[in-house]
Amino acid sequence: MNQKKGILIFAGTTEGKQLAEYLNGCDIEAYVSTATEYGRQCIQETGNIIIIRERMDLEQLIEFIRSKCSMVIDTTHPYAVEIKKKIKTACTATKTRYLRISRAEGANPLDDVVFVPDIASAVNYLKNTEGNVLVTTGSKEISEFAKLDDYKERIFARVLSLPSSVEACSRIGLVGEHLMCMQGPFSLEMNISMMKHVNAKFLVTKDSGEPGGFGEKISAAAEMGTKVIVIGRPEEEMGLTMDEALSEIATAYNINIPQKKRTITLVGMGMGDPDGMTMTARRSIDEADLLVGAKRMLEILPTHGKDVFPEYDCKKVLSFLHEHKEYKKIAVLLSGDVGFHSGAKQFRENIDPSEYDLDSVCGISSVVYFCSRINVPWDDVFLMSAHSDDDANIIGEVRHHRKVFTLVRGKEGLQKLCNDLLFYEIDVQIIAAQDLGSSNERIVYGNPVEVLNAGLSGLCVALIVNERPMTSIPLNIHDEDFIRGPAPMTKAEIRTLSIAKLELSDDSVIYDVGAGTGSVSIEMALMAVNGEVFAIEKEKETISLINQNKKKFCTPNLTIVEGLAPDALADLPIPTHAFIGGSSGNMEEILVALFNKNPKARIVVNSVTLETVSETLLCIKKLGLDEEETICINSSRSRSTGNYHLMTANNPIYITVIRGKI
Repeated sequence: MNQKKGILIFAGTTEGKQLAEYLNGCDIEAYVSTATEYGRQCIQETGNIIIIRERMDLEQLIEFIRSKCSMVIDTTHPYAVEIKKKIKTACTATKTRYLRISRAEGANPLDDVVFVPDIASAVNYLKNTEGNVLVTTGSKEISEFAKLDDYKERIFARVLSLPSSVEACSRIGLVGEHLMCMQGPFSLEMNISMMKHVNAKFLVTKDSGEPGGFGEKISAAAEMGTKVIVIGRPEEEMGLTMDEALSEIATAYNINIPQKKRTITLVGMGMGDPDGMTMTARRSIDEADLLVGAKRMLEILPTHGKDVFPEYDCKKVLSFLHEHKEYKKIAVLLSGDVGFHSGAKQFRENIDPSEYDLDSVCGISSVVYFCSRINVPWDDVFLMSAHSDDDANIIGEVRHHRKVFTLVRGKEGLQKLCNDLLFYEIDVQIIAAQDLGSSNERIVYGNPVEVLNAGLSGLCVALIVNERPMTSIPLNIHDEDFIRGPAPMTKAEIRTLSIAKLELSDDSVIYDVGAGTGSVSIEMALMAVNGEVFAIEKEKETISLINQNKKKFCTPNLTIVEGLAPDALADLPIPTHAFIGGSSGNMEEILVALFNKNPKARIVVNSVTLETVSETLLCIKKLGLDEEETICINSSRSRSTGNYHLMTANNPIYITVIRGKI
């Protein structure tokens, strides 16, 4: 073989584009020929990748191969019979090595598919039938269908949006609603929609393999009960896989072809309107050989014949990519921005960096778009989402912030938000919207009742405005602010110090054992806005007080558990912290239960009597726990007597901080 000569690639499919990318930068001239201008635009011309823009007849092709090439790679479409014959004839005439990269045949989920050898046979089959026919075999042989007596009523042709295709159909009278011009492949939903639209009883198609959308076509037919007629796949010799072809090229030319990692680009699509996408997002989509995403996003894009996989579940997508290694550049389409409550997070956490290079392309997030639509700046808006987190404490954040933006789970999520705001009696105004950026977009303004009655649905967002938020640190609430009964209540000074000793985080999970009126539970719930507090209490009358205080202080992240510890703790989630204000004589059992659930838990025990202090210290020693500290608090409050103030002492309180030994 003359090593100075190059290689000629006939790139009619995804595989041709991929081969050119593999050879980019290698010590070999690769000439790439495509049938369409779009195909040429999809391939980057570089130093050693040379695009052939002129069409060559057989003699020109023979001369080109003889002078410039020592190998020809054929990746044309399975049904490109004529060009395939011309390529093989030229290779035979020049004694040039010919390699074919083939697609696998498409999967067939139907048991009663009719296979025929050619278009004429399909027409003969249809002569003895009734019902509309959707033809997706192109315009080249569309005139064959004119042999049906009633073809102008029955035949609906889906062809490429090219003048030659329209002209071929028009010549036999297929015009108006009987002619659909568009570029595939098409999603399952699009095929179903078109079959419904034309009331197709039959589908005539070719097996163009999975990249050509064959699976989506016959799956749609299966769902619609449409009979499928498949024009038999032209016979061809067994082709090579991409890896086998690369190995052949590397050996023949004595070159090293770098094994490039596959690339996954997470593309923020914004609100879904293609006009609202960034130029970088458009470029990422144009350069990809596979588009992945929710069906609704794939259907609004001009895919230009690209392969698509309608799926947004990360594990399913990665499983598909593992089985289809032919795809090298994958664009995962995600709504909004990839950094704001996006599915991009799952991909970042699960993609294997040894197999894929990962890129991200930002998009216009829902909060940016929404705030621009309602002319509200968003630099002081608290951002959150209740779309995928039913436990998100929107009420707690609304109580603390003047403006809160949240994604919500459709109609039900918006109704829950409004009902919660009404239950906790927070005076707010809401601006809510559905299906931003789409033709179904609606924006409503009002109080919770007005928004509740507006009937929004679909993909919903809301901006809640609270003109009187609680901006102070939620500690040292005055004792008289709580709804009280006969049950004892931990005094404000002791609550403040005890909670400080717990060292809570925003998302702590806390038990309040022996909750009483719930004063400590309430303050802990206000501190751990994104956490959970479980108030364990055995007295029914006291539980009623906790419920009243829960509503008054707007703490939906507080759950009341009726029962006696430790039994009442059994089914609760693992705690990070616990406050024990009353043990009912079960101190040791409670501590054992807590540290069995979480050996790293931090616990604060308040004791009024010396006996409880003694019991606590004995348990620490017996169980091998760490006593971080025990302090005694003596507090007094002034009271007026005439013109004088006297100090009235409260009972001394012992605060013990306990940690497990790890």
